[in-house]
Amino acid sequence: MDLQESRTWILFYLISFVVLLVSVFLTSEGILVGVGLTMLIVVIGINLMFMLSQVKEATKKKEMMDKISHIDRKGAGDNGKR
Repeated sequence: MDLQESRTWILFYLISFVVLLVSVFLTSEGILVGVGLTMLIVVIGINLMFMLSQVKEATKKKEMMDKISHIDRKGAGDNGKR
């Protein structure tokens, strides 16, 4: 993860935290319980979607690195036999 990507995630989670604080405030006052709970569900859902996409991306990268390292090991073994 590079620096620019880290900044994006920090900003995203700060905004998510603020939305969660607002939704907790709205539900604790009892005024807009439906709006607060809807905001809470939306933020948690979006975070879960992003986390799952990051896990899938990490597994793809790991599989690609495994394929590359497997090819590299095969190539090194062939050079030793010649």
